[in-house]
Amino acid sequence: MKIAFIGTYPPRECGIGTFTNNLYNSVIINNTEKGYSNDGFVVALNDFNNKYEYPEEVKLTIRQEHQEDYIQAVKFINHSGAEVCILEHEFGIFGGQNGVYILPLLHWLEIPLIVTLHTILKTPSYNEKAVLQEICKMANKIVVMSHKAIDFLVNIYDVPEDKIAFIDHGVPDLQFSAEKSKKEFKLENKKVLTTFGFIGRNKGIETVIKALPKVVEKHPDLIYMILGKTHPNVLRHSGEEYRIYLMRLVKTLQLDKNVYFLNEYLDVKDLFKYLSATDIYITPYLNEAQITSGTLSYAIGVGAAVVSTPYWHAAELLANGRGRLFNFGDSDELSSVLTELLDNPPELNKLKNKAGEYGKKITWPKTGEKYIATAEQAIMQGTEKPEKKDTILDLLILPPFSLGHINRLTDDTGIIQHAKFGIPNLKEGYCLDDNARALLMVLMAYRQIKDVRSLELSPVYLSYIHYMQNKDGTFRNFLSFSRNYLDEIGSEDSFGRTIWALGYLLGNAPNDAYYQTGRLLFFNAAPNFEKLNSIRSIANTMIGICYYLKTNPADDSMTERLRNMAHLLIKQFEENQSDDWQWFESLLAYDNGILPLALLHSAEILNEEKVLEVALKSMQFLTEHTLKENYLSIIGNEKWYKKDGERSVFAQQPIDAMSMVLMYHQAFHVTKDKEYLNKLYTSFLWFLGENDLRLSLYDFETKGCCDGFESYGVNRNQGAESSLAYLISHLTVLQAYEEFHENN
Repeated sequence: MKIAFIGTYPPRECGIGTFTNNLYNSVIINNTEKGYSNDGFVVALNDFNNKYEYPEEVKLTIRQEHQEDYIQAVKFINHSGAEVCILEHEFGIFGGQNGVYILPLLHWLEIPLIVTLHTILKTPSYNEKAVLQEICKMANKIVVMSHKAIDFLVNIYDVPEDKIAFIDHGVPDLQFSAEKSKKEFKLENKKVLTTFGFIGRNKGIETVIKALPKVVEKHPDLIYMILGKTHPNVLRHSGEEYRIYLMRLVKTLQLDKNVYFLNEYLDVKDLFKYLSATDIYITPYLNEAQITSGTLSYAIGVGAAVVSTPYWHAAELLANGRGRLFNFGDSDELSSVLTELLDNPPELNKLKNKAGEYGKKITWPKTGEKYIATAEQAIMQGTEKPEKKDTILDLLILPPFSLGHINRLTDDTGIIQHAKFGIPNLKEGYCLDDNARALLMVLMAYRQIKDVRSLELSPVYLSYIHYMQNKDGTFRNFLSFSRNYLDEIGSEDSFGRTIWALGYLLGNAPNDAYYQTGRLLFFNAAPNFEKLNSIRSIANTMIGICYYLKTNPADDSMTERLRNMAHLLIKQFEENQSDDWQWFESLLAYDNGILPLALLHSAEILNEEKVLEVALKSMQFLTEHTLKENYLSIIGNEKWYKKDGERSVFAQQPIDAMSMVLMYHQAFHVTKDKEYLNKLYTSFLWFLGENDLRLSLYDFETKGCCDGFESYGVNRNQGAESSLAYLISHLTVLQAYEEFHENN
């Protein structure tokens, strides 16, 4: 067999990576030594922007938050000659909400699929359940490492039991002398307790530390080894807060001589030496919701006496006298158990012997043989997969997402509004419109692809908005490069776009500080909502209100404001429509898609039939006049398109293409009609050359977007409005692709 493995992989420091590496070795390398002729390769997951020096078996990498990489990977696998694919699944290692980015890869996989599930939730969210169910539908075989997991899959996720294979978590076939290991680590004449693995609050290590004073009174020669680095996700968000808390607790309890922290990610050989030197291994996790624990399996495999809280895997693996259990967070009970075992060496040895006997049955060579048998079964079954529901969305022709030009345009004040070709035009200064759009874009980028730079840029744009707000809640618009105000009150359009960005922030805040600032600005501006006259300003404001209400549905007064504004748009529509003119004005002007878009968002909140009806009618009218020839032909702002007149083809501008992309995305979100995704994608391709001039407005060198085109050709200036319109559209395509595969 030739086998494709998908998962994290060393040297990335990750428990799943270690598992994938051991599985690869047991199925490919170890069995090759036995005379089998298995071949294989690894597709490795990279986290965020990290890069690793992988061994030769890694033939391709997937950047976790880059959807196009998943599509590239499945094309590679399908043409690699592999006969079966083994996927290691854990929600956190794949991109998108709840790891949804893996679904398109599996959707297009043309060979049988085996999935190893490392996490199965008892009470999943709607999305977590939907993602896991979809993965299970596409898998030929599903491997789990506990019998509890089988029960969950059958009764919670509706997975047919005959699809599920139980295979124990493998354990390296390594044996070291306890005496020699203790001597190597200078632990002779010590009673050694050990916990290892990534450090985080859910590990409950404080329970052990609090239990130690009573044990140390009787056994002063005791040492508790805490082996492992802080989990990368914990480090990213909280730093070493938890480790420092544990170290302070050790000092408070005067246990400095009895507790040792080894802040390293150990290789398997060193880890097993430490485990061989261990008298009692402890897993003090704080709740039951752990279906698989590799660290526990390793401890059993090496023949350690194990004491654990009764989380799911421990309750199962330590049954029949293979270990001892104590209640979650109960330091007193743990003290009693440890003292009893240390006082009674024969009982301690009995636990070790039983664990060791079981450990011999779950070594990686034996586990590898079971995976080979499962793979053979999957190949015999073939690839009977659900019917593929296709759209024309193709992420592989999208340029890589880049903030290169936005970085160029942004300084510590905000984003410069204009550019001369690809160079910021400092003479023109800044405007509120563009800083609001920039805030919207970076928030979308952080939500969609966890782009770290976008999170760094967001306070720059948010602080600009704050600086431009007047005491009465209105906003100035223009600021010179020397930071002088250039107007007293900005346009209604700039007001509406700002409320859109702030509303999106309130619905998608990356942290509380930004949320609180956004909330202050949003509600300072709120008294001005009813004073707006421009229908596009009203529409932009409505979109911001909708994003706010999605996470604050109980705000009845804001819901009423939204309803009143929606009815204003409907009234405008009814006053201007006729049999052949289904629109809000007597002309099609600029940023047209924003008007149906606002009603589509409102329809989702208000659940009023009339709102949706006008949204769909006006969208259809706009579609008929701009998507006639299977490409987007924007209404030009040279003369626009007056009722009973001729439409203007030039000058076409990127914000109009963006509003069409957003409109069709929301139409799909509301109706689930995938034809809107095709229209969304067609509209996006306007940026890349599917337009009246057949010229790309996206500049692959600068990573900016040109300002539009005239009859003579492309306007090569790359201002903020145009580049932000492109990036917002790009991110919307990524989100739409994700949502399509969530629903299919």
